[in-house]
Amino acid sequence: MSTTNNYAGIPDEFAQLETAKVVLIPVPYDGTSTWGKGADKGPEAFLVASENMELYDIETGTEPYQQGIYLADAITENSSPEAMVDEVHKITKKYIKRNKFVTLFGGEHSISIGTIRAFNECFNNLTVLHIDAHADLRASYEGTACNHACAVHEASQQTNLLQVGIRSMDAIEKTYMDEEKTFFAHDMVNDEYWMDKVVDQMTENVFITLDLDALDPSILPSTGTPEPGGLFWYETLEFLKQVFTEKNVVGFDIVELCPNKADKSSDFLAAKLYYKMLSYKFMGEGVDDAYDNTYAIDLKAGNSTISKFEEDED
Repeated sequence: MSTTNNYAGIPDEFAQLETAKVVLIPVPYDGTSTWGKGADKGPEAFLVASENMELYDIETGTEPYQQGIYLADAITENSSPEAMVDEVHKITKKYIKRNKFVTLFGGEHSISIGTIRAFNECFNNLTVLHIDAHADLRASYEGTACNHACAVHEASQQTNLLQVGIRSMDAIEKTYMDEEKTFFAHDMVNDEYWMDKVVDQMTENVFITLDLDALDPSILPSTGTPEPGGLFWYETLEFLKQVFTEKNVVGFDIVELCPNKADKSSDFLAAKLYYKMLSYKFMGEGVDDAYDNTYAIDLKAGNSTISKFEEDED
């Protein structure tokens, strides 16, 4: 999938499952998209672009790859949307239970149904931060609940769902939407406090699902359903940094890169965004620091937000 066997071409010593803090799971799936096809090519384009990044993060003064990033085998199940979701759920949960910081790169947004399901089973009182142009709240679409248009419907019923950047939806989705927890793009542009308002509604444990069409197409055109009026680079980073700093981000996925041979900038932006999110997760940690996984952090803090499977084992 990439030109080396490791994420970003990092040295083997930082790419071993046993010692890596981060697991990256590619999911090249595009089985339910309805307009711009090509999200199944997104993970490969992302990995190739990642190999061409500088790996020193200027803002945080860190090299996040030194925390260890294990590139897992791609999930290629595509016999049906339901089978894909089940496989993503199974594999994601397997790595969570190994106390890894689990990340995924899609693929279309339907992969997040399985991802969110796994995290919700493993962490108490989970907030799902959904950053997207589209509400993705339909209960079913084109005959399946495992459609990209249904990506966070299950999350809306089972987690604390916060939606950011929304600017496209069907009327039926209002049936499932909590407008107190939905931040529409046209309101955000005139509200200097929107970031604080989102964070204030979060529980301690946060999973982020980030659809790249949340970004304005002027900076990322290569996505399946681009929508005008999106987020820009530095405001996105400012928001993400605040979330990672103030909350316990337990994992994330990034979806909907549809690479275009004439536009490598979108691939590179996606690669850089992933790496920036890791830099925020691990800023302040030295290379040799013991891995305070999310469960240990919660237990040491004396919080009631320990993982569900850790709680069961006790």
